[in-house]
Amino acid sequence: MRRIMVLNPKGGCGKSTLATNLASYYAVSGEAVYLVDFDVQGSSMDWLAARPGSAQTIHGVLADDNEFLIPHGKGVMIMDAPAAVHGKQLKQYLKRAQTLLIPVLPSPMDMRATAKFIGELLLVGRVSREKTRIAVVANRVRENTLIYHSLERFLDSLAIPFLTSLRDTQNYIRAAEQGLGIFEMPAYEVRHDLEQWQPLLAWLASSESMPKKETC
Repeated sequence: MRRIMVLNPKGGCGKSTLATNLASYYAVSGEAVYLVDFDVQGSSMDWLAARPGSAQTIHGVLADDNEFLIPHGKGVMIMDAPAAVHGKQLKQYLKRAQTLLIPVLPSPMDMRATAKFIGELLLVGRVSREKTRIAVVANRVRENTLIYHSLERFLDSLAIPFLTSLRDTQNYIRAAEQGLGIFEMPAYEVRHDLEQWQPLLAWLASSESMPKKETC
């Protein structure tokens, strides 16, 4: 089973938005999808509770750190991780993930916190051995602003892939209110948003996002 985790130790960066929209994308694509919520706030599970019965099925799991088991078989598991994950707990989370996505907001505090977090990540064995692949996504951006350009320069300077920038738009809020992702909204309303997702989806579909195979 494909295992993708969304994680940033700083709260409020849009982890649940990224996780739920990824779950929506894979569900619409015909995959068996498990949405696993490790956050005590349960935002992803709240989104799933609002999902209409006519929508593609997404299996929800409100996880306990000590009891959660990875489902077997085909499909995709999207994991919405909590904030303030560091040290031994971070290593435990990374064991569950083949791919780690880090959403970053355009603010000086978020950029500084993310820089420290990525420094910590690069020292973890699974990441250094490329058993868990990591990448960053700029989230809730307003293009043509000074802080956005500062964020772009910061993300371009990192030693990990910077995949795309997702704009700050009401489309995500309207979708979330209905328990949907933007991939399930009328295409004419979300065309620009869908274009912004393409580099992220292409990377996830590539070998670059998958664990490096061990060699003898």
